[in-house]
Amino acid sequence: MFNFSFNTLTSGIAVALGLAASVHPALAAVQGGTLVYLEQQAHTNLYPPSGGFYPNGGILNQITDKLTYQNPKTLEIEPWIAESWSSNADKTEYTFKLRPGVTFSDGTPLDANAVAKNFDTYGLGNKEKRLPVSEVINNYDRSEVIDPLTVKFYFKHSSPGFLQGTATIGSGLVSLSTLNRSYDELGDARHIIGSGPFVVSGETLGREVDLSVRRDYHWGPAKLAQQGRANLDGIKVIVTGEDSVRIGALQAGQADFIRQIQAYDEKQTQDQGFTIYAAPTRGVNDSVAFRPDNPLVSDLRVRQALLHATDSKQIVDTLFSANYPQARSVIASSAAGFVDLSDKLKFDPQLANRLLDEAGWKKGSDGLREKEGKKLLLNLYESLPQPQNKAVLQLVSQQWGKVGARLNILAGDAGSRVADNLDPQKTPATVVEVGRADPDVIKSQFYPTNRDALLQKGGSGKNSQFSDDKLNALLLGIASEVDAQKRLQIAGEAQNYLLDQAYVIPFFEEPQVFAGAPYLKGVSFEAVGRPSFYGAWLEKH
Repeated sequence: MFNFSFNTLTSGIAVALGLAASVHPALAAVQGGTLVYLEQQAHTNLYPPSGGFYPNGGILNQITDKLTYQNPKTLEIEPWIAESWSSNADKTEYTFKLRPGVTFSDGTPLDANAVAKNFDTYGLGNKEKRLPVSEVINNYDRSEVIDPLTVKFYFKHSSPGFLQGTATIGSGLVSLSTLNRSYDELGDARHIIGSGPFVVSGETLGREVDLSVRRDYHWGPAKLAQQGRANLDGIKVIVTGEDSVRIGALQAGQADFIRQIQAYDEKQTQDQGFTIYAAPTRGVNDSVAFRPDNPLVSDLRVRQALLHATDSKQIVDTLFSANYPQARSVIASSAAGFVDLSDKLKFDPQLANRLLDEAGWKKGSDGLREKEGKKLLLNLYESLPQPQNKAVLQLVSQQWGKVGARLNILAGDAGSRVADNLDPQKTPATVVEVGRADPDVIKSQFYPTNRDALLQKGGSGKNSQFSDDKLNALLLGIASEVDAQKRLQIAGEAQNYLLDQAYVIPFFEEPQVFAGAPYLKGVSFEAVGRPSFYGAWLEKH
């Protein structure tokens, strides 16, 4: 049974009619009401560069603004807090002119000084406060306040992805008091002071975050029709882990919007009159990446064999819907720089068997291959944020079993998971996926000082001796090549190389799938699938 400690929306919330400029002109928006939004997982930390985790980003997207806005349809960068911008030819200097009159919810100005402090923190980190560097900012050097509404940024090397980086969830602008807190303090949503259309008005840690409309807000993205306050009076974000409970609450009218609709629930939910939203994430596909420092997967032939033993079509056909396209490369087909490499991802068990034979792995009596006393059994932690990840990995393990390999799937919430995942000797493989509508997303996933999926030397791994200079040069090239076409070409080379080395096995393009009540109107999504409730409204029902 699904019970809340608050009245359901049907119990007489007062509404006032008004025009919502963000919706179709034939529709009159309702101003007022509280949206009940059920989230699968609790947020972990609301330091904006931690916004890549969707429960974090889902809150940050309502309470912070960005310097620029990436149009989710065209992917063009448009004005928001910055009215205009310019850069030098080699993309080592960027200057932004700011919109006047913008304030944070504590009343302090969102001016050039505040913007400079935000990006100095995101670009350089703050060791004393344990605030890490943002993965969307490369080669950052320093800021300069030209005047109260003009800020300039300098980079040590070319940084062509910076402009798009200013539009991402990781670049949400927060007050100076927020930047003065430690990383641990920013796990409390009440400590995040942004300039967005909603403010945090309450929190029950790990269970609920309450957002209230900011009534004096009037600086939405410049090209959006809506510029004034949001239509909703508030949003209740309630952590509800069970899929069936979230759907049941939606059906009962106790919730208006829910995240993480599983593929097998989509049709029934839609047939009952609810809206399914499948927002693309436009980044690195849902995949398994190997740690070549581990002796089980150090041989290229073994990694290639496991790649060709994987039938991603069967995964998609068995577990997912049309909203989860089969992977055709390392990144999604909607991602900037995508190259169709389907030929390198062919399911070919005969080739897989031959490669394992050549690599000296012999089948034992239990069907598992062995070499030098070790079985080809790979430990891998389930990833809770990824849709149906345990079922995906179980199916992959079955597929690999036909060529003599297997996965040992460990619980995603085990206490040792974080430490073990940084030790290539304990975890020869890991689940990866990251969204960003820029080629820099490839660097974010695989470069040693970013997410370091391969656990290279000098990265986040424990005592790893493996490194790939060629791959790292390509990743740095993506982050620094000024010529747009050459940059896309390097992104293509990186995708080819990652598959030629069989460092990663992509399964499917991962969307963010939500369901909403039929009376909920005007929900939109940023370029990588986080919801925005700025233009949303609840039709009288």
